[in-house]
Amino acid sequence: MIPNANRFSDRVENYIRYRPSYPTEAVDLLCLEAGLQPGSTVVDLGSGTGILSALFLPRQIAVHAVEPGPEMREAAERLLGSDPHFVSHSGTADNTGLPDHCADLITAAQAFHWFDRVAARQEFDRIIKPGAIAALIWNERRVTSTPFLSEYEAFLNTHATDYKEVNHSHIQEEAIAAFFAPLPVHHESFENRQIFDYAGLEGRLMSSSYAPAEGHPKHAPMIAALHELFDRHAVDGRVSFDYDCQVWWARW
Repeated sequence: MIPNANRFSDRVENYIRYRPSYPTEAVDLLCLEAGLQPGSTVVDLGSGTGILSALFLPRQIAVHAVEPGPEMREAAERLLGSDPHFVSHSGTADNTGLPDHCADLITAAQAFHWFDRVAARQEFDRIIKPGAIAALIWNERRVTSTPFLSEYEAFLNTHATDYKEVNHSHIQEEAIAAFFAPLPVHHESFENRQIFDYAGLEGRLMSSSYAPAEGHPKHAPMIAALHELFDRHAVDGRVSFDYDCQVWWARW
């Protein structure tokens, strides 16, 4: 995995409160395609604070959450550790420390763009069961569907630090196909949405590693511009983030 384990170390509480979850329909799809049932095993790579992991636990599915960042991992342990189906691991997508052929499903949600893809593919081959599936998942924010979202995208390109470099939307279909090759790749998309007041919008922004933190010279101008953006577009004190939840998967 590319060494970015600490990028979110000071973003954890905002990440927990303001990052979107994933549509139930997407989890239903993965459970169906993987044939999951109580006692099945999901390996969630780059699991962060456990946003995706949490959605499998009510189904009595064992989730092995693999996360390199200690602050993110400890947050997931605090939130989910009381569930006996949740197991937390310090590891990376290319060095999970898990047994051979243990996974009925491998997931990577909002994480694939950080992977060393060659090494991660070798680890997928090692830990996945024959006939099981692996899925790459993103909540992809729409950037042109409303005037607010168009201006928010322009705002990020102006005020964020390395948004263009780390934006996961740069991962093209060809790169996903190359990662899974020679396996056939399947794709589904599901609508997702968040509604924010101003505090929520600021929290959502500050959950991102490319948003300059307080004390950075770009922070105060960014926050001032965010206030102006919100005031221009809020309806009844709210704005919305609309997403397409993209799910790509292949069967071993």
